[in-house]
Amino acid sequence: MDRIECYENSVSVDVTDSDFASTEMNYRIFHHDEMEDEAWSLVQKKGNQFIVNGQPFYFNGFNTYWLMVFAADQSTRGKVTEVFQQASAVGLSVCRTWAFNDGQWRALQKTPSVYDEEVFKALDFVISEAKKYKIRLILSLVNNWEAYGGKSQYVKWGKSAGLNLTSDDDFFSHPTLRSYYKAHVKTVLNRVNTVTHISYKEDPTIFAWELMNEPRCESDPSGNKLQQWIEEMALYVKSVDPKHLVEIGLEGFYGPSTPNRFQFNPNTYAQQVGTDFIRNHKVLGVDFASVHIYPDSWISQTISDVHIEFTKSWIQSHIDDAENFLGMPVVFGEFGVSAKDPGYNSTYRDTLLNNVYKILLDSTRKGGSGGGCLLWQLFPEGTDYMDDGYAVILSKSPATSDIISLQSTRLATFNSLCSWKCHWGCKKKHALETSLYHDEL
Repeated sequence: MDRIECYENSVSVDVTDSDFASTEMNYRIFHHDEMEDEAWSLVQKKGNQFIVNGQPFYFNGFNTYWLMVFAADQSTRGKVTEVFQQASAVGLSVCRTWAFNDGQWRALQKTPSVYDEEVFKALDFVISEAKKYKIRLILSLVNNWEAYGGKSQYVKWGKSAGLNLTSDDDFFSHPTLRSYYKAHVKTVLNRVNTVTHISYKEDPTIFAWELMNEPRCESDPSGNKLQQWIEEMALYVKSVDPKHLVEIGLEGFYGPSTPNRFQFNPNTYAQQVGTDFIRNHKVLGVDFASVHIYPDSWISQTISDVHIEFTKSWIQSHIDDAENFLGMPVVFGEFGVSAKDPGYNSTYRDTLLNNVYKILLDSTRKGGSGGGCLLWQLFPEGTDYMDDGYAVILSKSPATSDIISLQSTRLATFNSLCSWKCHWGCKKKHALETSLYHDEL
């Protein structure tokens, strides 16, 4: 038996392990209308859980980083709608994508504080389409890497302005570059959507703001430089938009403040890149933790069972830390495996997916900190030329699609079960009192 803690009446629900099929069917029959009628409201957090309308919100999600750029061109705009349609069909409810493109082709921010209105309208479209398909967005505000501009573009802008800069990591410390970033944050968060006429900082479609995609500051292994940047920027984002959740965008490496956790890092280099999972996430203004999972980049490109074992311990250690030290949800913001890896096959990808999902589901059943995960990455058909090896095209991967759909249904069932039981009183027996998973996982 598992116990589900409910918010409204401070009660718990006993869930028995029995046939999941009836759960799915009854979830659809009994809860569909209630879901349709529920107000589209902001995701918030209570303790170590995300909540919507006062009820738990555990989610299954995905990444598609290029949505804004595709929406900026009428010939590719339809792909944005396609990917949301396909994601929604398998129950994916959160998408992570870029709210930046700095100084590059089809740039949003052409130079500091100078924007391309047509590209901004494309981001408006992305947000409006996400809302249509009831998909919430985690919007990342800048890149650590050179793709789409990143911190190196900010440094180039600084040099053009006559600043004496010696490293891309000056992005984190130079006051002028910090002011460039803050100006971008202010512009994006205050944007009024030209499609919905709702300002971004008021829009429930936006799940959270991400300070940076995979920040690293290798020039300062102590972590102090990045820590100071996180402290400043988390509070700044909250000062502009106090309503939305904020996360950092970290990969999850353990740093100098917790040498006892180094054993979980994928390699010794990971503890020297200027990030520090526990310390970074104790910052005021940061609402939930972020972790990425790439054993094929961090351990060895040739895939093996070692990758699966690492993935299990990596996820569990961060869930434990989120519960025991941070008191917040943790989101596994990127995970996947590349088809270009030696030894790759689709069966391995499905095994990895099942293992990630199972650990998250185990946390969900206990009302734990494992808030959700986001597959890297979901593509519609006809976008193969963008594939970095990690693309999942659901129509071409029926087995993978089934796994994703089942996880989505189980999480939705958990969320709705607690909602239903709290609404009707937990002594009332209901058909939704069935298992969240069985031997399939």
